[in-house]
Amino acid sequence: MSVLNKFKSQPEKSKMVRPAQAGPVMNAPVLPAKNIFFTKRDGKEKNPCERSRWAVLTCIGMVIAATLLGLRQGPSAANLLRGTAWGNLLIGGGLFFFFLFLAELAWRAVLVFKYRPVKGCRDDWLPRCTVVVPAYNEGRQVLKTLESLAASDYPKDKVQLITVDDGSVDDTWMWIRKACRALDRPVLAIRQPSNRGKRHALYAGFTKSTGEVLITVDSDSTVETDTLRNLVAPFIRDKKVGAVAGNVRVLNMDQGILPRMIDVVFVYSFDFMRASQSMVRTVMCTPGALSAYRKSAVMSLLREWRDQTFCGRPANIGEDRAMTNLIIRAGYDVVFQQNARVYTEVPVRYTQLCRMYLRWARSNVRETIAMTRFIFTPFRRGSKLGARLNLISGWVGLTKTQIFLLTTWGMILCHPSVFGLNVMLGVILSSSLSAVLYAWKFGRFSSLLAFVYGFYFFISLVWIKPYALVTAHKSGWLTRDIPISPRKNPSDNPPILMHEV
Repeated sequence: MSVLNKFKSQPEKSKMVRPAQAGPVMNAPVLPAKNIFFTKRDGKEKNPCERSRWAVLTCIGMVIAATLLGLRQGPSAANLLRGTAWGNLLIGGGLFFFFLFLAELAWRAVLVFKYRPVKGCRDDWLPRCTVVVPAYNEGRQVLKTLESLAASDYPKDKVQLITVDDGSVDDTWMWIRKACRALDRPVLAIRQPSNRGKRHALYAGFTKSTGEVLITVDSDSTVETDTLRNLVAPFIRDKKVGAVAGNVRVLNMDQGILPRMIDVVFVYSFDFMRASQSMVRTVMCTPGALSAYRKSAVMSLLREWRDQTFCGRPANIGEDRAMTNLIIRAGYDVVFQQNARVYTEVPVRYTQLCRMYLRWARSNVRETIAMTRFIFTPFRRGSKLGARLNLISGWVGLTKTQIFLLTTWGMILCHPSVFGLNVMLGVILSSSLSAVLYAWKFGRFSSLLAFVYGFYFFISLVWIKPYALVTAHKSGWLTRDIPISPRKNPSDNPPILMHEV
């Protein structure tokens, strides 16, 4: 009998507390987990970063106070706009989006306050899982990824490791073969004859899977020892969960200021946005770096997912968001596990970052359109309001970005002394939430990089979303550089299926 389905007939073996985000609970012995942001501490528990945390929060508070003072005493953009038809329209539109933002912020803050991740359960309740690692021109890093998975505390007899070389033209296959020989867990290695994209690489791994849960891990990422155990816990607790999103952090933070800024953004994106989405059982995107899927939910959708098209062309990007959409459409819940952490490499150069963000933005446009087709139908039992509010928020974000880009830069060019100052202060305020979250979680002064990133994004990256909106039909892997020339003879790279211990 499947581990995921046998709990109904088993007696409860230990005390269990329902986490705030859980739905119907099976009799799995799972202990409650803490919310990392809102945990009450008693006098005996000491936090090593407590003092630095309050010092950093004080600095951020001073920045916010100075910004508000500057907005109050500085030249008023509203006075300059007031009195003309278009000026009144801009003021009214700005106020509308501002109060809409405040309402959404308050809603999500309440959800995050209530959020609790599910803690991993003991070995005999864990289901068998298959971990698929797609790789393309990854080199030595794929070995590090597989080593971190092999070092997991998940029972060896319940894990199947699969890695798929998607037609790499560097030494990735050599490192995969080395992993097969060196690791103490069996690794099923699949070599694609040519590069077909991440979606096809995952498909090749899924079709060879034997587990009840399918886990995807990017080949430029490493996991903690308890990541897999924590990641599968929601499946055990709730049969309605079809997918689980992991918590992504930055691996290469020692390679410059850009990865450190992105890490601050990731904390906001996962520990705030996805935590709030998880409370309404509709995480919008399970990240490619670390996600888990109930196999019974995936296999019936696999061909549709693999052969997805957009504007008549194969959809070669956004496989993670596309799979999430299909699982939500099938009536399953999608949740976030804050305690299932993965560390992934991020771009260190501007051009690489633009490619990554452009790929994400195009996928967001495509899948927002796809979700709109079913989200207002009875796609699942239970409440659907939260899922619909998340979609509406996505559409507002797409709309607001275009309006913001055109009007803001136009006003800066017309009146730089007035609008330039107001925009600078606005960027500081909009970056404050990310800074506060990072400071509360880690107590590091690097949380102030949220303000640096805000200006960096406004000056050099704000064009990406509008450009993605008009080029959403284009595809491409876009992120992995090719270090050497492709092989001249395709027959030199035949399809190989290798299984070594």
